[in-house]
Amino acid sequence: MRNKFADAIYEIGKTNPRICALVADISPAGSMVRFREEFPERFVNCGVAEQAMIGIAAGMALKGMRPFCYTIATFSLYRPFEMVRDDLAYQNLPVTVIGMGAGVIYSTLGGTHHTMEDIAVASAIPNMTVLAPCDPEEMRLATTWCATESTGPVYMRLGKAGEPDLTSDAVDPFEVGKIRYLRRGDGDLCILTYGITTKMAFDVADRITARTGKAPSVVSVHTIKPLDEAGILAALNAHDRTVVIEEHVPHGGLASRVKEIAWDNGVTKGLRSFTLKDEFIHFYGSYDELLVRHGLDVSQICDSL
Repeated sequence: MRNKFADAIYEIGKTNPRICALVADISPAGSMVRFREEFPERFVNCGVAEQAMIGIAAGMALKGMRPFCYTIATFSLYRPFEMVRDDLAYQNLPVTVIGMGAGVIYSTLGGTHHTMEDIAVASAIPNMTVLAPCDPEEMRLATTWCATESTGPVYMRLGKAGEPDLTSDAVDPFEVGKIRYLRRGDGDLCILTYGITTKMAFDVADRITARTGKAPSVVSVHTIKPLDEAGILAALNAHDRTVVIEEHVPHGGLASRVKEIAWDNGVTKGLRSFTLKDEFIHFYGSYDELLVRHGLDVSQICDSL
């Protein structure tokens, strides 16, 4: 996804001189190198100064630019939180903050690099839109929206690289603020998910189909804020059971919001959630191994359904 993001802003930047890229001590790669080389006046490497990166972006936005701030998620949102809140959101400026490598993808780098609560943090900020595309094509579409249509600040969560195509056969088109059926099942089970866990949701759906003969629906909730409450309520009512899978702590993410919607609307059908644990797990290992420790893997989820 990060490669598609770089491709997207480069292509848009060729015809839109308002697009600019700010990074914080991240070595540009792929199309980001081309952006830097061809538009040096619109590329700023702020170094290890994330607070300054957000402040600079705010100043550029006030002058009519559309900045994208790009670095590892913990450092794009947590470290400069006050600047994101006051410089961007308070003034409702069209700046997109990219959180790269979110969740626990940076497994071996420890808790300082694990972005486990970013959806909750970003969603709590007034005026902030929160996006989490699930594959390179959703990333391209989301980036294009941020560059051309957004009117305020956006936090966009993405993985690293190598994510598979999950949306070429999607039932619904991509639209910010609306859930998107990627696969429509037979009404027994609906899986709500977003971002980097969408591949896991497909694997869970495939295993359940093989085991039971019943095909679950898989829904990309790529817009966490503003959340498509009507769409989620319709999905809850259209299925006998609903499962939320997300690489985020239990509180303040999609699972919490879906439970609120179900409660507020008197939905009494089965509803389960699978999230990261509410703890820092002191374990050194691969990304997949760390997810297993959190209870987020295909076998554990399927065994619980």
